[in-house]
Amino acid sequence: MRVHIRYFASVREIVGLSQEIHDLPETVQTVGQARDWLRAQGGRYAVAMAADKPLRMACNQVMCDAQTPLSPGCEVAFFPPVTGG
Repeated sequence: MRVHIRYFASVREIVGLSQEIHDLPETVQTVGQARDWLRAQGGRYAVAMAADKPLRMACNQVMCDAQTPLSPGCEVAFFPPVTGG
C-alpha cells in the first residue's frame, strides 16, 4: 500500500526529510505498524521512530493512535509532543 509520510520538528531533523512516499508491505495495516516498519529500516529511521521515543501521530490530518487503520494513498504524520513555555 502506498502512503505519504510526513515528518515534523525533531523527527524531520533526524530523518532528514519533511516527507516521502513509501510502498508498505501488505502486513502493514495500521499507523503503529507503519512506525514499526520505518524503525525496522534502520539508521536514521530507527533513531527517529525508537519505541521509547514519545511521538504523536496523525492520519489524514486527524490525530490518531497506533491502531488507526491505513488506507491506500493516506497521509501519515509523525511529530514529537508539543511543549510550551
